[in-house]
Amino acid sequence: MSPIVETSELTKRYGAQAALDRLSVKIDQQRVVGLIGQNGSGKTTFLDIVAGTALPTEGSCTTLGTDCARLDESLLARIGVVFQENKFLDWMRVDQHLDYFGSFYPTWDVARQQSLLTDLDLDPRAKVGHLSGGDAQKLGIITAVCHHPRLLLLDEPLSSLDPIARETLLNFILRLLDEDEVTIVVSSHALMDIERLVDWVICLDSGKLRANSALDTLQERFATWEVTSSNGPLPAVFHEPFVRQQNCTPRHARLVVENAELKLDGFCARYHVEVSIGQLNLEKIYPFLLEPKS
Repeated sequence: MSPIVETSELTKRYGAQAALDRLSVKIDQQRVVGLIGQNGSGKTTFLDIVAGTALPTEGSCTTLGTDCARLDESLLARIGVVFQENKFLDWMRVDQHLDYFGSFYPTWDVARQQSLLTDLDLDPRAKVGHLSGGDAQKLGIITAVCHHPRLLLLDEPLSSLDPIARETLLNFILRLLDEDEVTIVVSSHALMDIERLVDWVICLDSGKLRANSALDTLQERFATWEVTSSNGPLPAVFHEPFVRQQNCTPRHARLVVENAELKLDGFCARYHVEVSIGQLNLEKIYPFLLEPKS
């Protein structure tokens, strides 16, 4: 299957500032991609270009097999977007706004709309302009998914939600993967939450690509080693290049290592130690993705 999103040397500048800098990625169909990075890393700009609401300065981006500048009405109807700051018709009630929005989509799913209104505890008779930040985010989520999009772009969808609504949304997204043939790109700082969803990670830093990998591959690349001495004190510092972080005492050390699986036997023999291997979650891996390579 051809990628649902593909960029080549994608660059977006605002004046002298490059929000995206020669970004080349492919997003395969029916993946759930975690788009991670600090504020200002280019995540929102990337999603805007994929959705066709911004255009590249240089390079290219194709969405659903079409140049992002040429997305027509039929293709845009296959994309769902939750923006950080959604723009709604403030004078309408929630139910009126959903009826109006749904009228543009032949595939609008009223049953899904009603289910989400209930599950997310959003009052259909509330005035849109009076919604709290969290409730406005809920409305944005409902408008993004009820037409059964093939590509769903979520820009910080959890940021304004309370813990109950956040859990409800995460469970809905998991259900969505079973119900629809959808590809999801979710930008979020809540790494522990999105780790439950994603199977691929794209990490940006100042517009540059730092990681573009399956989550499983990242979790195989980085590990923790709990090192226990069996013969005398441990070194004060381990100088092996695969050791990325260390906390040492004479009898025990906790190391974060990278690409070290084949080094384990030699390490144990050299230092006369026993090693217990653990896995890092995405939140713990993330800072290492931003560090410059030595």
